[in-house]
Amino acid sequence: MSRSFASLFSVLAALLTTACAAPPADLDLSLTQPTAEKKFVVTLQPPATPAAINQIHSWRVKLAAPTGEPVTQARISVDGGMPQHGHGLPTRPQVTQELEPGTYLLEGLKFSMTGWWEIKLAIQAPQGSDKVTFNTVVATPSAAR
Repeated sequence: MSRSFASLFSVLAALLTTACAAPPADLDLSLTQPTAEKKFVVTLQPPATPAAINQIHSWRVKLAAPTGEPVTQARISVDGGMPQHGHGLPTRPQVTQELEPGTYLLEGLKFSMTGWWEIKLAIQAPQGSDKVTFNTVVATPSAAR
C-alpha cells in the first residue's frame, strides 16, 4: 500500500510541477505580429498601468494591412487562456467598438493568476479572415514586467 501511495504521490508531484512551470524561454512576447496567413498586421496595446490580478481591464487592437493602411469595419472575436494550465480566460472579452480607423477597443479582459497567457484574435474584415495569437506573461505586482 505504501509503495502505491509513493508512486501516486510522485505522479501528482510531477503533474503539479509541470502545470506551474515557467513559460518557455523562447516565448515570443511581441506586441506586433502578422496574422497566420499574413493578411493583416496586428498590434496589441495593453493598458498603460499593468492590470492587477482579478481586475477587468481594456486593451487596444490596431489592425492594418501588410502595407500599413488601417483596416476598418472589422469584426474581431477574442479567446485565449493559459496553455500550461489547460484553461481559458475567466471572462468573455469583446472588441466593442472601432475608436478610430483601424483601432479597436478590447474590453472585459481579466487574468486570474500570474503566468503565461495567450490572447487569440479571430479577424473578419472586408479583406478576408485570419487569426493571430499573442503571448503575455502576467507577473506578481512587485515583480518587473
